[in-house]
Amino acid sequence: MSTSDQQGRRRTVLVTGVGRRQGIGFAIARRLLGDETTRVFAQSCDGYDVTEPWGVGTAGAKKVLAELSTATDRLGHLDVDFVDPAAPAALFDAAEAGFGATDSLVVNHARSQLGDLASMTVRTLDLTWAVNGRASLLLVQEFAQRYGRHPDGGRVVLFTSGQGQGPMPTEIPYAVSKGAIAAITSTLADSVIERGITVNTINPGPTDTGWATGDLNEFVGRHMPRGRWNTPDEAAAVVAMLLSPDSGSITGQVIGAEGGFRRFTP
Repeated sequence: MSTSDQQGRRRTVLVTGVGRRQGIGFAIARRLLGDETTRVFAQSCDGYDVTEPWGVGTAGAKKVLAELSTATDRLGHLDVDFVDPAAPAALFDAAEAGFGATDSLVVNHARSQLGDLASMTVRTLDLTWAVNGRASLLLVQEFAQRYGRHPDGGRVVLFTSGQGQGPMPTEIPYAVSKGAIAAITSTLADSVIERGITVNTINPGPTDTGWATGDLNEFVGRHMPRGRWNTPDEAAAVVAMLLSPDSGSITGQVIGAEGGFRRFTP
């Protein structure tokens, strides 16, 4: 392929949730930047990350992304909180200011929230929906409105966490917000197919991004055929596949990449 052809097929990908070294978002950014024809604009929210047990002592997204310094001319970044309904538009504005129009969107961010039926509150329900549900929809809306044309088509990749595969009674705010992503995938895909944009959702299965505990490690060891957690790099590989030219006929799908997770095994 000639240099001009490569430039014409260059991907400019907006990736959310790229704030922690152990996270899936970082693995996605690193994987995509390994292709010299790809540019990545990353979103983070340090203010949220530091409030979580797995985020205590985090270096902050700027220091984390500095590990990708060899690709600084192809890497942009904005710290923005999706609790603000104006954040998705502001993020796309910043991405366009840095790289021009984006042709791919990877919605990887998530707000975690424990809470069973007795303990969930209006506040936790609203915050979790705002970040996981509302912001995801607004990001897809912004992308569709701004998308021009790419030789291989536009791409949207969303993330869910298997909420439709089994009960999560201790994480009701999180489960309802992420389950909605899986439920709306085919509708979003149909809404943009005429524009040449595909929309798919990944369920990466049990993935250790720094939050695993001893009890969970034992559980995963018994319920995963490989006897280990899935890795962020494995999730990033599925993202790369869905962004590739070969994936143009795949749309409206919730893709299980759980590694054979046997959730109902004793």
